[in-house]
Amino acid sequence: MNASLTALHAQDTSGERDLYVSFELGDRQWKLTFADGRCAPKRYTVTAGDKQAVLQCIASLRSRLQLSPTAKVHSCYEAGRDGWWLHRWLLEQGIDNIVVDAASIEVNRRMRRAKTDRIDGDKLLAMLMRYHGGELRVWSVVRAPSPQEEDERWLHRELQRLGKERNAHSNRIRSLLVMHNLRVNGSIGARQWLNWWTQHGQELLPRLRALIERECQRLQLCDQQMRMLARQQCQEVLHGKQPKVAQLATMRGIGIPSAWLLVKEIFGWRQLSNRRQVGACLGMVPTPYDSGNSHVEQGVSKSGNTRARSLTVELAWSWLRLQPQSALTRWFNARFAHGSSRVRRIGIVALARKLAIALWRFLEHGVIPEGATLKPAP
Repeated sequence: MNASLTALHAQDTSGERDLYVSFELGDRQWKLTFADGRCAPKRYTVTAGDKQAVLQCIASLRSRLQLSPTAKVHSCYEAGRDGWWLHRWLLEQGIDNIVVDAASIEVNRRMRRAKTDRIDGDKLLAMLMRYHGGELRVWSVVRAPSPQEEDERWLHRELQRLGKERNAHSNRIRSLLVMHNLRVNGSIGARQWLNWWTQHGQELLPRLRALIERECQRLQLCDQQMRMLARQQCQEVLHGKQPKVAQLATMRGIGIPSAWLLVKEIFGWRQLSNRRQVGACLGMVPTPYDSGNSHVEQGVSKSGNTRARSLTVELAWSWLRLQPQSALTRWFNARFAHGSSRVRRIGIVALARKLAIALWRFLEHGVIPEGATLKPAP
């Protein structure tokens, strides 16, 4: 008997039974696996996004398994492309749903292991029943943001995406010019390109010139949209709509875009209780490998929020320059500043973790990091 079925049949069947269901979400089809802890799993396939079909499957299983009308329904699915709408809809239907981190799900460690939607559904179902049986650490449950919290994260994410797109257009123009030994010094922005074009544009052949003009138009559009979104950020902060962003931006070395990202991704909606949770959210906690005679430190886990972690490392470098009298800067200089470049890179990650904890304390408790200075009032 496989592990999934063993876990299912091992459940306590005394008292009123509940219904458990796991969702395997695909692009065209959803595969639902049901069990009540007593019978073998039942499987259904519905069209992706068909909410009525999901309710019909649940009603059919209630009748088929002769469950009480008051029996609870517990469900789960992996966090992914479908986002949070399904979670919110299931809660509205009175279904106790959780969204789990796919990376925390147990897998077979054989080199070649079978993987099908049926196996994945059974595994999710077995772990769901173990979770509700008291094994709370069997996997990681993702905290669901509110619709407002989710909506507020799109602005800075779009800014990041537009920045990458702008760099792609700029690099494309530069590469096309180099193919004809036309080299532009410095960065190519929309205004710089117009100045360069008036002097050298006629040296290009017509089709290449038209191609670069279209790339330039897309580059200008990215610049316009980025400026519009940046102005929107500043206006919301100045008008008092983002108090936490405004508070964090008063720290020297942290601007409104950086403060906005940290608040919307980490500090503004996560319920952090201590410094260890702050480090875990950023993926800046150690990952030891300690088994038998093997004692290896594998570095930081990198399992947290990638955007916030990358920004925190950048802020750590800026902190050394803009907050030279702070205790964090003195700590870094004493331990890492005179080492090799590799040692400094290791030290900057440690500084970034300490800085993130200090900023969290500043937001939550108003504690200014030791030796740090705030920006002068406008």
